[in-house]
This record gives sequence, C-alpha cells and structure tokens, in this order.
Amino acid sequence: MKILQICLKPPVPELDGGCKAINSLTQGFLAHNFEVKVLTLSTPKHPFQPKAISEEYQTKTKIEHTFVNTEVTIYGAFINLFSCKSYNIERFYSKNFEELIKKNLQQNQYDIVILESLYVTKYSSIIRENTTAKVIYRAHNIEYEIWENNAKQEKGIKKSYLILLAKRLKQFEKKIINQFDGIAAITENDHQKLIQMGCRIPIEVFPFGIDVKKYEITSHPKSISIFHIGSMDWSPNEVGIKWFLDNVWNLISNQFPEVKLNLAGKNMPKWLLEHRQKNVIIHGEVADAIDFMHQNTIMIVPLFVGSGMRIKIIEAMALGKVIIATTIAAEGISYKVNENIIIANTANEFIAAITNCLTNDIWCKKLEINANKMVATNYDNKVIVNKLVQFFKHINS
Repeated sequence: MKILQICLKPPVPELDGGCKAINSLTQGFLAHNFEVKVLTLSTPKHPFQPKAISEEYQTKTKIEHTFVNTEVTIYGAFINLFSCKSYNIERFYSKNFEELIKKNLQQNQYDIVILESLYVTKYSSIIRENTTAKVIYRAHNIEYEIWENNAKQEKGIKKSYLILLAKRLKQFEKKIINQFDGIAAITENDHQKLIQMGCRIPIEVFPFGIDVKKYEITSHPKSISIFHIGSMDWSPNEVGIKWFLDNVWNLISNQFPEVKLNLAGKNMPKWLLEHRQKNVIIHGEVADAIDFMHQNTIMIVPLFVGSGMRIKIIEAMALGKVIIATTIAAEGISYKVNENIIIANTANEFIAAITNCLTNDIWCKKLEINANKMVATNYDNKVIVNKLVQFFKHINS
C-alpha cells in the first residue's frame, strides 16, 4: 500500500499531542512495510527542524515541507471580516504547498491520501483533480467547538470576534465533511457529532495509539509529587493551570507542605515563568516528557475547553500514573471512574481527589495498575493501525 500523509505541522520532533497522533500512524504504516510519503506545512509555531529529524525517518518518509506564516495579524483579520471565509482555515492555505501536493500526486500513484486535521482539508480539491486515490479525513477534533468554548471565556469585542470565527469554522466543517471517501475520527464523541453535522460517508473511530512496549511502570519516585505537562501555548492548558493555581493549590499546599507541584510544557507564558507560589516548580519545556512523568506521581489535567483526545493522559496511564482530570480532559478515553482514573470538575472535587490520593496508598496503587492495563488493552498502536488498514480496504472494495 502506498500512502500520502498531508499534515498541518511536522510530525517530528513530537512537540505536542497533535504531532504524536500523526507520527503514530506514520510509524504504524512503516511497521506494515507500506510506502509512506509525508508532506507537511511548517509554521512559526511548528517550524521544520531537519536537525531534529532522524536520517532514518527522512529516508523512509521522504518528508517535504512548505512554510506558511499562520500568525494572526490585525490586517489579515480585518480583511477577512469582509468575506464569508473561515480565517482559521485561510491562515493554513499556501499556494506553494498546493503546488507541492500537485507535483507529488502527478509523479506518484498513491492508494490512500490522509488529510491530518481540518486545517489541511482545503487542499482536497487539488488532490481530487490529480489522483484516483481514496481520500481520508482524519478528524483530530471538532474544531469549531474549541473556538465556541474559547469565546465563552472572553468578554466584549474579543468574545464577539471569537463567536464569528467559530460560526464560520462550523460552516466550513459542515460543508466539507462529505467531500472525502471516509473519515477516521479519534473519539466516539467526535464520531457522533460528525454524524449529527450531516456526515453521510463511511466513518469509524480510530483512537491515538502508542507502542505499549516502550511504556513500562518503573519504581515509584522517592517522594509524592503532583504534575502537569502540556503545550502551554494552547490557551485551554494555560487557562486550566491558572484556574488550578488560583482555586486549588494553596489549600493542598497548606495541608500537605511537603508535596510539590511540577509544571512542564513548551512555550510557558511569561506570567507563569515569573510565578511565585508555595511549592510550585516551573520547569518549562523538558528534554524528555516520558522521563519527566516517570519522576512524578499524580497527574492533574484541569481542562475546561477542548475536543478530541488528550494523548498525554494515555501516555501517563501507560506509565502507571494516577490521573485526576476533568470530564472534558478525559473525553474520548475508555476510562472507568475511580477504577483507572479520577474525574474532578470543581475545585472541591480536585481538592478531595488529591487529598484521597495523598492519604491512601492502596487506592493509588489500584488506579496505577488498572490504568496501565486499560491502555495496553485499548490503545496498542499495532492493533489500531491494523483496524485502520481494514477500513482502507473496505473503502477501496
């Protein structure tokens, strides 16, 4: 099978969950001995870093990229107001990238073209014009929902503008979802919402997978610590951590003065780098996210806006970490409350959950073991890619 993956950002290095989700498929296809070609946009937020990409990856994928400046500008946003187009989508359009796609399709015959995320689906027209390959849209999120929820956090003119962005993004999302041969949703919740939006083409759920052999429960850290890791240039993460620091941490720190809160993630905002609060340690971007999780005990995910699936939760569960997360953060994961994860949606619930974990070792151990088993059963990348390949074959039949 010959596959073309079209990405909104370089899959490697794996800077965030989106990169991990894309690369998990690439690695799964390569493990099947499929021929994989990767074309990707690079942006100011996600630049192309050839020195950080192994020679083996570059050889196997023949990765190519085109830079597009996706930064929001006052002029660009203002001009867009006078059109009916989605500014979110338009920022990811590049004539040069379109030509790169066209050239590759004219020079190669692919069986499957995968569009990784809504933001590259605008290139579907040029794909259809230049190949007979089946085109699959991989829906990482229900994108307009994220912007609707972002708008709820704002006031005044900014709120009104975000509502407009969400409305136009929804119109684009609804219009385009039937222009493919199939959709691979990452969560069941997204699957159902796409159907509600009018999806009439084949659609199935294929969650993010990991190579379970690379995730092992090591010996426990010498001291109990609470941690969060995530891209801090994604506003829902920043908002969630600010909420946790303002509403939860002081009470926990006063009751358990020996417990530390370790915060890691790329692009820490200035206010957080300068933040001074008892027993809070700001690590910024860490060299090895897995190693960082190994060194800590209890993961908190206070996320109140989002869609799709939180990959860091899956990784932490595979490592046997206790997870305390909001319902939104745990969305899309096959969890069982108080068996392999703790769900908390209010400050009091987070405080109670953390207190229980810090005072009940037996319960924590049960959560850790069950979380690891659940991931091994449901999120083995080899199994997920096998199912996706069968989906491709069904669409081709």
